[in-house]
Amino acid sequence: MFFQNYLDQASTFAADIDLLFMIITLVVGFWFLLSEGAFFFLMFKYKRKEGKKAEYITGEGHEKHWVNTPHHIVLVFDVILIAGAIMVWNKVKIDQPEPERTIRVIGQQWAWTFVHPGKDNILDTEDDIVKIDELHVEKGVTYHFKLEAKDVLHSFSVPVFRLKQDAVPGRIITGWFTPTKQGEYDIQCAEMCGVAHGIMGARLFIDDPDMYQYWLEKNTPKTLASNQ
Repeated sequence: MFFQNYLDQASTFAADIDLLFMIITLVVGFWFLLSEGAFFFLMFKYKRKEGKKAEYITGEGHEKHWVNTPHHIVLVFDVILIAGAIMVWNKVKIDQPEPERTIRVIGQQWAWTFVHPGKDNILDTEDDIVKIDELHVEKGVTYHFKLEAKDVLHSFSVPVFRLKQDAVPGRIITGWFTPTKQGEYDIQCAEMCGVAHGIMGARLFIDDPDMYQYWLEKNTPKTLASNQ
């Protein structure tokens, strides 16, 4: 179950984030191995030898090319990585699609409260469904979430979505996701928030349309259900 949360991709932008991390790992890993390989090769090739005096190098000759040329190449790769990071950032944080459903997420020491819209699909009305540490969403539906914190800093982390957003007291932060894979997954707090931070976990249920409607019917407040 632990590895499932980090291997599965269950949101529309999870693959973009994974690809960005893979590119960063390969680029940084390539230059790390190349530089370390050159370092150890030169260190052993030109190690101290009997009868040979070390040469004093000022760094003003052709040796400068061994520093400047790799430096310029690395800068080019940095620009590529920054451009890729900005593209993914805009997709996840800036260019938020129109929501089909909106939920409220509230962090507090040490639990998550989720407020789901009821049958009217409007948040903050009488038929809202409130759950502690249990978030139900429908596969293929685009959600906005209104993230709040009651006391201290928390961080709403859904690894299977590749989603992490800090919850700040006094602010309502809007984010989004579109679930793409049915299943049950972890929700975590990724910000140290007190002595019970380690057990501040919740469960995410991604349901198909039929399962979600069944859950909605079952959890609608009984007084409202009887009047409908």
